[in-house]
Amino acid sequence: MKHLTPLESFAFLQADPSAVLIDVRMEIEFMYVGYPVGAINIPWYEYPDFTPKPEAFVNAVLKVVENDKNRPVLLICRSARRTITAGETLAKAGFSNLINILHGFEGDLDDALHRSTVNGWRYDGLPWEQM
Repeated sequence: MKHLTPLESFAFLQADPSAVLIDVRMEIEFMYVGYPVGAINIPWYEYPDFTPKPEAFVNAVLKVVENDKNRPVLLICRSARRTITAGETLAKAGFSNLINILHGFEGDLDDALHRSTVNGWRYDGLPWEQM
C-alpha cells in the first residue's frame, strides 16, 4: 500500500479517472462531519458494535470497482488509522493498487485536542461537502 498526502491524493484522483476514493468512516461521521467530494462511504466498522466485518467490506469495495482488483483505490478515514487495517485487508484479498491518504479527512490533533488545524484533507483546503 502506498501512502500519499491529501494534496498528492487529490492530484492522483484528478489524473486518473478510474481511481476510486473510499471513505471508511462510519456513516454518521461521513454525513455530519463531511467528506471529500466524490468519496464513496464504505464503513470499516459501524456503530454500535464498532466491530469490523472484513468480508463484507471487501465485497462492498469489489462491487464499487466492478471486480477489478487492479483499479486504484484510495482510502480515507478521520486520521489515517482505520485505513491501514482496511487497506491491509484489501491487500490480503488481492487488491494491488491501494493508497492510504495520510492524515485522513480531519488530520491529527493539535495541542488543544482539535482536528483540522494541523493537517488533513480539510486543512489542505481540498473539495469537501457535508450533508
